[in-house]
This record gives sequence, C-alpha cells and structure tokens, in this order.
Amino acid sequence: MALHHKGSVCVTGAGGFVASWVINLLLSKGYLVHGTVRQPEDEKNAHLFKLERAEEKLRLFRTDLLDYDSMLSAIEGCDGVFHVASPVPSTTVPNPEVEVVETAVKGTLNVAKACVEAKVKRLVFVSSAAAVGMNPKWSAGQALDETCWSDKDYCRTIKHWYSLSKTEAESEAMEFGEKNGLDVVAVCPSLVLGPILQTNVNASSLILLKLFKGGNDESETTLENTERRIVDVRDAAEAVVMAFEKTEAQGRYICTSHPIKTSHLVDKLRIIYPHPNYPNNFFDVEKDIRLSSEKLQRLGWRFRALDETLMDSLKSYQDAELLDNVIHAL
Repeated sequence: MALHHKGSVCVTGAGGFVASWVINLLLSKGYLVHGTVRQPEDEKNAHLFKLERAEEKLRLFRTDLLDYDSMLSAIEGCDGVFHVASPVPSTTVPNPEVEVVETAVKGTLNVAKACVEAKVKRLVFVSSAAAVGMNPKWSAGQALDETCWSDKDYCRTIKHWYSLSKTEAESEAMEFGEKNGLDVVAVCPSLVLGPILQTNVNASSLILLKLFKGGNDESETTLENTERRIVDVRDAAEAVVMAFEKTEAQGRYICTSHPIKTSHLVDKLRIIYPHPNYPNNFFDVEKDIRLSSEKLQRLGWRFRALDETLMDSLKSYQDAELLDNVIHAL
C-alpha cells in the first residue's frame, strides 16, 4: 500500500548520480519534485530538465545544507523528503572531521528539523553500506544485516572519513526521528554503478572507469582482488522510493545485489568492452564480510542482472565520451 500518491516531495543533492535517478523515478510516478542544489543555473544540473515531465513537475531550489532556512524553503509543502546529498571528497581535504563528517551530520540534522517544522510524513535517508561494514568485530565471511553498524572510533582511527560521516549522520537522523516523532527510514546502498544521467563523473563510477587504465599505470599493474558489492543505480533508486511509499517500511535497509571479486569484474568488462588496458595481475586479500538485502527483498525489492548494469554503464560512459578520455588521460 502506498503512503500517498502524486504529492510533493523533496530530493536533496538533486544533481548527483543517485539523486538524479531518484528524481527520474519520482517524476515518472507523477510526483511534484523539489530538488535542492547549490546553483540551479549550473550546467551540471542541466540534465535534470531533460528528464521526462521535468519541465512541469521539477523545481530546483538554491540551498546550502548548512543553511537551515534555505532547506526549510525547499521542504515546505512536501509530504516526503529524500536526503541524498552528502559530502564525498574526490581528493584529500585538509580538515575531514569538519569538511566531511560535521558537514554531513549538521546537514542531515537541518533536513530532519525542517521535516518536523514542515510536518513531513516521512524522511528517507540515503546512507551507505559504509555505515554497516566498517567494524573490526566483524569476522571474515560473516553475513551482516541491518543490526550491524560501523564502529565510529575504528573509522576515525583508519581515517575512513566517508564511512564515519555516513555512520554518524544515519545514527543522528534515527535518534532525532525517535525523539521528535519524525518517521525516518534509511537505505544503505553498497557500491552504486549503472548508467549516468549527469555529465560529470561521480566517485563510484570512477572506480569502474579506472579499471580501464590498469595496464598503463605501473603503480597499478597489480591490484588488490577486493570483493566489490555492486548495486545498480536504478535498483537503488527503486529501493529509496519504495522506502517512502511502503507504509510498512521501517528502520534501515541494506541495498546490495552482486558481490564480485575485482578480477572477475575485469573479466566481465573485457568481454563487454575489449581493449588492452585492463589490469592483469591481482593479489588476494583477506576474505570480505557479506551483506544481506533480505529485509529489503521482503519489502518487495528486486534487482537486475550484473551484466545489464555493466553494459548500460559502459554505454552511458561512451555516450558521455568518458571512456576514451579515461583510457588516454588517466
């Protein structure tokens, strides 16, 4: 049963990889969408108005996550909010505790407070599997579920600031919701791949793109044979919208589909897009933990085949003229 139909909803960080697909899905369902961005006129948001129904059903708001009033103006009048925006530094930042962690937490609390003031029915927080698996207590091969949380002190010790920011922000959002009567549901996607709608390269797509240059860079001729836990961006968007629409949704949901070793991923890519630059040498690392999406699947979530994700990813990179650029420039 749907929570409501064709109301107004707000999506933060509207121009991003996941948020763009969430907006695309919401528009296709007939929602009026408020998208928050720093600069609505920026070219990197132009792709949003190419989405079907965007002209009449999408409105972009100039906001800053740390400016409460600007967030409230975007959220007012909405039945639901999808908080997708989060700092993901592409390079090392001078003060990650402030620039990544504090920004994520303060921004999330501003969104949550605005939801209470605007009487929003439900806040869907897009967290990350990074808020689940970064914990020295988890043993190799252990299956992790929604009761599992990353260890904040451990994240800080190993300077994994993104994991710390997501863990802090998600736990703060949940705690705030409980104390203030706000219905908060969290979705924790693993590595999100799939076709891009935006023109710039996002952090997770870059992981796939970088595999194309493997044999050209001496420092990366031998790669860790890490297990990648992949989910298609379109399936992640479905999970996020489902977390809003399904009245029975509650708590947090791990969103992941395909665990695959990097070497096997390269084998698949080599078949889909043959070229000589792939890395050929891998060394095995300690066995990874396992993530379970059983709770999300019980809610009705389904996911597509990995080959479809990879083929559609590569086609979108080709269309955006990213493949040749990466192969020659990285």
